[in-house]
Amino acid sequence: MSRPLITQNFPFAVELEEGKTYAWCACGRSANPPFCDGTHQGTDFSPVVFSPGETKTAHLCGCGSSNNPPFCDGSHSKR
Repeated sequence: MSRPLITQNFPFAVELEEGKTYAWCACGRSANPPFCDGTHQGTDFSPVVFSPGETKTAHLCGCGSSNNPPFCDGSHSKR
């Protein structure tokens, strides 16, 4: 499997709404990062679809290396 493109080497701080469904871009090609816009079509990647259990600010991975996608786990600092 190919590696994702690095959108940015730090997390995206985003406001998430409880009960809303989101699709995090796993390929790094989206024009609307960190969210999927469908540009992964034809690649080995699929978005990570999730729905938060509470309204909150979350830090979503920007480098594509998190071991806990879509959330940042600090992997960008080890690159």
